[in-house]
Formats: sequence, C-alpha cells, structure tokens
Amino acid sequence: MSANLETVVVLAAGEGTRMKSSTPKVLHEVAGRSLVGHVLNAVSALAPKQVRVVVGAGREAVEEHLREVAPNVTTVFQERRGGTGHATQLALAGTDISGTILILAGDTPMLTGESLKQLLATHHEGGFTASVLTAEHPDPTGYGRIVRSDDGSLLRIVEERDADDFVKEIYEVNSGVYAFDAKKLAGAIGKLTNDNSQGELYLTDVIEILRNEGGTIAAALIEDFIEILGVNDRVQLAESAALLRDRINEGFMRAGVTIVDPTTTWIDATAEIANDVTIFPGSAILGSSKIATGAVIGPRTTLESCKVLEGANIVESNCFEATIGAGANVGPYSYLRTGTVLGAGAKAGAFVEIKNAKVGDGSKVPHLSYVGDATIGEGSNIGAATIFVNYDGVDKHHTTIGDHVRIGSDSMLVAPVSIGDGAYTAAGSVITEDVPAGAMGVARGKQRNVLGWVMRKRSGTKSAIAAEASEKRNEKKG
Repeated sequence: MSANLETVVVLAAGEGTRMKSSTPKVLHEVAGRSLVGHVLNAVSALAPKQVRVVVGAGREAVEEHLREVAPNVTTVFQERRGGTGHATQLALAGTDISGTILILAGDTPMLTGESLKQLLATHHEGGFTASVLTAEHPDPTGYGRIVRSDDGSLLRIVEERDADDFVKEIYEVNSGVYAFDAKKLAGAIGKLTNDNSQGELYLTDVIEILRNEGGTIAAALIEDFIEILGVNDRVQLAESAALLRDRINEGFMRAGVTIVDPTTTWIDATAEIANDVTIFPGSAILGSSKIATGAVIGPRTTLESCKVLEGANIVESNCFEATIGAGANVGPYSYLRTGTVLGAGAKAGAFVEIKNAKVGDGSKVPHLSYVGDATIGEGSNIGAATIFVNYDGVDKHHTTIGDHVRIGSDSMLVAPVSIGDGAYTAAGSVITEDVPAGAMGVARGKQRNVLGWVMRKRSGTKSAIAAEASEKRNEKKG
C-alpha cells in the first residue's frame, strides 16, 4: 500500500503555548515516547523514502531529540509560524518530490500505522489527487469540519474559527493527516492566501484549490476517532496517556499477559512483555524493559529499562537499568540501580539497595543492606545491615566476594577488599583487609562491661531504678 510513498512531512513547529511549558510541545512524553516520537513510530510502518520534519519552537531541543530517536529524518526550520500551509511550503521548497506525499501533525500520539495504511490504500486505489483522514467526533469543537458535496466526495475543510453555525453542526472532522499527489500539491501550495481569521496559510485550503482545478478528493473515514486526538494542553496530555495505557494494556492482555488491574498499571509502548507474565496493581513498566515468561511483577513496582528473566518475582520495589535473573526474588522495598545484575535464584530482600554490582546465582542479600560496586560469587549470603563501603569521598572502589561466603550481620566491607571462597566475617566487623578463602575475618573491639555505670552516672532515671530492682531480685535469689 505504501510502495509509492515518496515523502512524509511531519508538522512539528507549533509554539504549544497552552502547555505553559519551557519544553516544546512535541517533546512532551506519554507512554515512553515523545508526542512526535509516537507519530514517527506510526510513520515507520509505511517505510517512506524520506521523512521531513518541520521544526520551529524549541528548534535546538527538537532537533537534538530527533537525532536520538529518528536520525534519518531531515529537519526544516520554520522561523516565522505562518500556518500549516506555510510550513508545507517550506518543506517542499528546493525539492523535486514526486509520487505520493503524506502530511501529518506531530502532536497526535494515538495515530497508528494501520490507519495511515488505510488512508494510503484509499488514495492509491481510487487514484485520488488528495485524500484526507477523517473521523466522526462526538464533540467536534476546535476541529476543522469536513464538508461533503451531494455525491459524498470531499468539498472543502472549514476551520472552526471560520465556520458558521451550520458547519459547526457537522460531526465529521479533519484529522490533519493528508495524502497528496506531490506534483499537484506543489502546483497548488503557492496559490494559498491568508484571507482568514488567523491571517495564516491553511493547508486545508489546498483541498478546495485542487478540487476547483479538477482534482478528485477523498475523505477516508476511520472508525475510532480517538486516533486523531491531538494534544494542546496538559489535560489532553493526561487524556492521551490514559488512552494509550488502555490500548497498550489491552494488547498485552490479549497476548497472554495477566494484568490484575489495568487502570493502575502503566506500561510504556517501548516495553516488551512475554506471555504468562503476571502484573499486580500499581506497577509501571517503563522504557526498554523486557520481561520474560512466568515473571511476577508487583504490586507497586516500577521497572525502568530493566531485563527480567523467566520466573523472577519482584514485589514493591524500584529497579532502574537492572538485570534480574531467572527465578530471582526482589523486594519488598528494594532499590536496584544501574548496573545491577542478579543471577539465577538470587535474592535482594527487604530494604536492600544495590548498584553496579553482580550478585551470583543463588546468592542472597536478604535485608537492610547496601551493595555498591561489587562482585558476589555463587551461593553467598550477605547478613543484615551489611554496608559495602565503596566511596572514599573522591573515588569508587570495588569489593569482591567469592563463592559460598558468609558475611556476618552489621559488617562493613571497606573497599577495595576481597573475601575469598568459603570465607566468613564475624558479625559487627569492619573489614579493611582481604580475607583468605576459608578464613574467618574478625575486626571488632573486645567487649568491656563497666559494672554499676548506670546507677552512678544516671542515678534516678528509669534505667537506674530498673537496674537497682534487678540487683535486689538477684540478691534475694542468691
């Protein structure tokens, strides 16, 4: 259907003043992509020969973003915003575009590649000069209205500001997505005038020009008006986010993912989730996260750009750029940071923070510990309240733990340090030197009890009274 698609033009130069933001409108994000990123993703399904994006407001930021997400697009700068017709003139200037050209706005994140293919199929199969994607909107306020002739063909598009009361009663609206015969468009675009309420050049006026020149115009009506919804303010941004959430969740559920509460589960369009994954309420799966079959996520868990292998279980935790091995357990209240790799069957338990560390197969960090810049071998156990002291105030240092090591509770491992295979450290130790394989590392002061200290130094306190009573009881027993 898109074999003859020579060029796509994305109009992304608008100020977006209603967003009330220093961020250009098309760079605001929903479901893991910017608004213009969603549009470019839909366009990618058509495999066009070239994509030209008209930029304006926030030019530098938009161009930088485009270099990251779509490095092959060409940008065209619209210094003075003179309307969609003017933007199209700039996009065509100095080019010799032939075949079919598709033009669409950069702020319609719900648009799909399938609907664009439908428009192009209508355009090519009917041999039309121009084709417009339309939808029937239950509240068409703000949209250009589709005015059809008696035979049902598209007569003209009337912008809301220029519509009379009769036209405003029309529910069929313009999506802002057009397919044109490129040569015919190039001939008509120079005939636009700014004789309208905004004093701008409207691309919609090209439709009437082409029709008057004998061109044939099609209006391709799609069933779901949601696809054409644009984003102009924060309210519409939130509405689009919720609609995309529902669409994404439905797709995953139909593919075999159990989502216990879809209304509180947020999954980015860029995430990958296999069948037989279970996601409990209040969870978010963001960025480039990949979750393998049998994993259980949540409740109240956030994964951003993480890799979760088969059968892993993550509960009430936050993980960022971490790899969680097959059958591993995380949480509750764990924080896995960039560079964390949990091996198969490993555990990061309650109130554990790990960053830039590899935890070997079957090893456990059960609770209340910090592991940073470390390598832990297989089958080792890190006791409660252990701290990997990795930072000296200037540089980070590495700790190496061997296989089947037992680190006693409340240990401090001052990097750089190595604990050999099968070694132990005594609870409460501050380990500053390497512990050889099979050894017990003990680094703590000898306990000394100062008898009678409380009665002498804290006389009259509840502690002193309790201690005195205990002594009297002991004397009676003695």
